[in-house]
Amino acid sequence: MPLTVVLAEDSPLMRDGLVGVLTRFGHQVLAAVGDAHALVTAVQEHHPDIVVTDVRMPPENTDDGLRAAVLLRHQHPTLPILVLSQYIEQSYAAHLLDLGSDTGVGYLLKDRVSAVGEFVDAVAQVAAGATVVDPEVVRQLLNRRRDPLQRLTPREREVLSLMAEGRANAAIARELYVTEAAVSKHVSSILQKLDLHLDGQGHRRVLAVLTYLRA
Repeated sequence: MPLTVVLAEDSPLMRDGLVGVLTRFGHQVLAAVGDAHALVTAVQEHHPDIVVTDVRMPPENTDDGLRAAVLLRHQHPTLPILVLSQYIEQSYAAHLLDLGSDTGVGYLLKDRVSAVGEFVDAVAQVAAGATVVDPEVVRQLLNRRRDPLQRLTPREREVLSLMAEGRANAAIARELYVTEAAVSKHVSSILQKLDLHLDGQGHRRVLAVLTYLRA
């Protein structure tokens, strides 16, 4: 079923490509704009079936497109919105999905647009009221919710357990009958796997222990 679309994308080449794809599949692009302010204006003027918008756009070139989408959703609660992003931003996806599931919403990586059939199908699904999220975004969201300690080896868990008892590397080495260099290597691996990238080794050790205790 043909849809009326308002499209927002700051790259002229990408914008023209999206217009061409949508038109080729029978949809009517009522407006194709290059910034968030123009997007809001175009929706107010044309009342489309669906909005397709990039996340990063002028005027600030941060998350203007997403913020415009959220504003439009509040102004038009039944307006389906499909957001495109160059990179995976879990906070963007979470924010968008927080808009609710009563009306269609989608979050796709721009790479998915090259698979024309998948992109057009996503547009149709969102317009019909479905929630469509890029499979890679789903994978990363799921990984974020997994127990971070599952990433550790059994030996690293032992080292972390001893760290939680307040033991220094030398004491851990004696307990496990390994060298201090080996313990230091395990500690570095633990901090990396738990995504602890703060400055200061001591502070990071405390955070690692807190992660262990919470689990």
